[in-house]
Amino acid sequence: MSKKLVVAALQLPTLGMNATRLEFYLKKAHERGADVMLLGEYVLNHFFKEFATMAPSMVKAQTKKHLELLKELSIKYNIVFIAPIIITKKDGYHKTIVKITPKNRRYYEQQILLPYTHWDEKKFFANEIKPLKDPMTFNLNGFKIMVMAGFELHFDPFWEAVTRKKVDLVLLPTASTFGSHNRWREIVKTKAFLHGCFILRANRLGEYSDNEVKWKFYGDTMLVSPEGEVEMMLEDKESMLVEVIDKAEVIEHRKSWGFERELKVREVLNYDA
Repeated sequence: MSKKLVVAALQLPTLGMNATRLEFYLKKAHERGADVMLLGEYVLNHFFKEFATMAPSMVKAQTKKHLELLKELSIKYNIVFIAPIIITKKDGYHKTIVKITPKNRRYYEQQILLPYTHWDEKKFFANEIKPLKDPMTFNLNGFKIMVMAGFELHFDPFWEAVTRKKVDLVLLPTASTFGSHNRWREIVKTKAFLHGCFILRANRLGEYSDNEVKWKFYGDTMLVSPEGEVEMMLEDKESMLVEVIDKAEVIEHRKSWGFERELKVREVLNYDA
């Protein structure tokens, strides 16, 4: 029998200190048998440009509250959470993604951050700049899953790791804006096809005004199949995606197209154990 996994993604604006909506959606996801839940960037914490008006103690308290809540919900509903979250350390804020299960907690610190004048996470956060390592990978119900930060989608070394590790599902939390719908859709579809994996992207909602420029986070949370087809997409309203994925689709795609096979016979690709 082919392995199946029930994946879920929440499309929300920043929750702030309000946790009521999380519980509401988790009950619904649990009823549908969800195994893993993905949240977008800047949902548990405010958008980083808003931190200038927030006391560091408030950011720290917000993070602590949500980590405790996700732990409680993970235990209560037996679900794995993947959620971007801001960690406060002595040298400043660190942009991370946390994996929370009923038994443990694990962090992945984003390795490449946006470096642009209007969106300079690289300067704002204290994430260390060092040689790249493979993103967080874990196994769940027979699926190999990789967690990749939104901006990291653009860099080939991360996708080489997807192929080398035989990843079945990439979880991609984002905070995309400025009408970039089509570009993101096409990149995600292409990456799923070329690397023979499902991609679940969760993009946040909400707005932020900066020097009379409005940043509108537009949703477009989606599940894309290994064939590069959008299997489910949310639009621009608060909502939740819950879908069943089948590992047989991954296996069939890799067998039919044989991209990895052609690399392996040329000694370009060495699979991880």
